[in-house]
Amino acid sequence: MIFQQLFDTKSSTYTYVIASRVGREALIVDPIFELVEIYISLLDRLNLKLVKALDTHIHADHITGLGALRDITKCITVMGERSGAEVVSMRVKEDEIVDVDGIRLRTVYTPGHTDDSYSYVMNDRVFTGDALLIGGTGRTDFQNGDPYASYDSLFNKLLKLPSETMIFPAHDYKGDTVSTIGYETKHNPRLQVENAEQYAEIMNNLKLADPKMMDIAVPANRALGKSIDKFVRPGESLTVEEFRKQCASENVIMIDLREKHERLRDGWIPRSLHIPYPEIEEQAKSGGILDQIICDHPNCVIFYCAYGERSAMALDTVRSAGYAGLRHLAGGMAAWSKSGGDIVFG
Repeated sequence: MIFQQLFDTKSSTYTYVIASRVGREALIVDPIFELVEIYISLLDRLNLKLVKALDTHIHADHITGLGALRDITKCITVMGERSGAEVVSMRVKEDEIVDVDGIRLRTVYTPGHTDDSYSYVMNDRVFTGDALLIGGTGRTDFQNGDPYASYDSLFNKLLKLPSETMIFPAHDYKGDTVSTIGYETKHNPRLQVENAEQYAEIMNNLKLADPKMMDIAVPANRALGKSIDKFVRPGESLTVEEFRKQCASENVIMIDLREKHERLRDGWIPRSLHIPYPEIEEQAKSGGILDQIICDHPNCVIFYCAYGERSAMALDTVRSAGYAGLRHLAGGMAAWSKSGGDIVFG
């Protein structure tokens, strides 16, 4: 397995690049904007294709690299379902799996530092964001933080993991790179409490200054995804009502780009076919399923996904492959559901 831990000295942020081996698909956790070129260089050097970029929460001390990585690589952006980001490709719920080429991360909702904090468990390690740090825990005094929620996330979720589980946080300020659940349980000073009240007393009296970048980083990170229209040309984006009218035609082919677990969880639009977004480039090649569909139904194919991000990128991908006349549903399945559109389960 490839596991690269990168560090930004300005924000004391750790970013993680993970892949099964050289030449395969990759996942990145908590990237920052300033280091995007370094990430791309690393990916190129290892011949890795970035498939998913994940943030553990809305960061207050740096601008996320998710948007820039998406724009460069057309990767899927991932955050927890409670994220305050306006647009991401995929939102995951507790106990759902983020899967990239056999690398599987189980989602754990760990609020407290913020109300949208998630941790991700991967066999022998856990990416804790700011929920659990090495020798500390994430502050709870902004972005709807809550010391009691933090206590619950720590003592009833993270510290229940096997003691040998390695901890890889989003930040460290002392030069530490890794710890374990067992070590933190015994030695982390903020965890040496008998109850939630004692923990809250500690957290409520930290008296820390606000992060220097907070007024810039939080709004920018919440606006993640607003630039997705750069992938869409005039006439390629359909509103829900325009999409509904198109669906009335028997000639229209609707293609759902979401992953299987999203379809099972949220249902799908009647009559739509399923081609997961990561397969679009391959299936658009000569002889591929999408190639055949487009050739058989010119100007009749409409993509949709969860929120409109993957479908916008798919338009750009097939356009680059020489196809024209495809469109997508702006706002995706979320907009369709909100409008009361028919949904199929089963």
